[in-house]
Amino acid sequence: MRLTALSAILTAALAATASLPAWAGVPKVVVSIKPIHSLVASVMHGVGEPTLLVRGGASPHSYTMKPSDAKALSAADLVVWVGPELEGFLEKPLQANAPNATRLTLMDLKSLTLLQAREGGAWEPHDHGHEQHGHEQHGHADEHEELNSHIWLDPANARAIVTATAEALAAKDPADAEVYRTNADRTLQALDALDAELKATLTPLKDKPFVVFHDAYQYFEARYDLSAVGSITVSPDRRPSAKRLSAIRTKIAGLNAACVFSEPQFEPTLVRTVVEGTKAKTGVLDPEGADLPEGESLYPTLMRNLAASLRGCLGA
Repeated sequence: MRLTALSAILTAALAATASLPAWAGVPKVVVSIKPIHSLVASVMHGVGEPTLLVRGGASPHSYTMKPSDAKALSAADLVVWVGPELEGFLEKPLQANAPNATRLTLMDLKSLTLLQAREGGAWEPHDHGHEQHGHEQHGHADEHEELNSHIWLDPANARAIVTATAEALAAKDPADAEVYRTNADRTLQALDALDAELKATLTPLKDKPFVVFHDAYQYFEARYDLSAVGSITVSPDRRPSAKRLSAIRTKIAGLNAACVFSEPQFEPTLVRTVVEGTKAKTGVLDPEGADLPEGESLYPTLMRNLAASLRGCLGA
């Protein structure tokens, strides 16, 4: 009798358990590049760790997917990326490996400030291309082609990314929604403090012309009123022509550009070529944190390093 009663209790308990919704646990989050991964990691602090695809010093402009990347995508609940104009390597794998994952395409956020991509090798001083766009006019990938995709280099855009990430995670994981939102609030406060710090550091440099390796810094320039006057190459995976290099060298000499910046991922000999015969110094700017360890602290370190590199080469 006792065995029969116990069996009935166990059967009822199992039936009740089966009727409950399964707990999904912490969402599996995959992020494309290091600066965005840093912001997402800050929102997920204390809950889980996002997976990064483009690791170390690799560039999204020339990245090749690995089997481990495809495996991570196939298990993802949420994928956070800038968009196909920056991470073109992800377009087909997202369709093939993560068809059911939620995609947070950052270039589609209506709260972002978006800037037109600049053409040609030499720009006029203070011609930052500051034409801004509300994203409701640019809701599709093919409409992003004329826009600069290095959106994270403006802390105001980083704020929008943090807020959107917190809401996407809260929708996936309601049990931890308040943690995500609290983390987001903490991160937003830190971004405001960082923004004020960078403004104080960079204000003395606003009238000093310089040349960058490729046009990755437009959002940073616009935020802090800096005077980049040209880029060596339009796209870092395409070698510039001799005519373009000559035009940049003329611009450096004509404007007394104080510095020409290379990047750690790309060929520094091009920079030495364009400064030959000029008074310009050389420096290094890293828009993605190639040499920095991934994680929450990467984003503020990346932004401070940019400011320090500019100040070190251009002078106070």
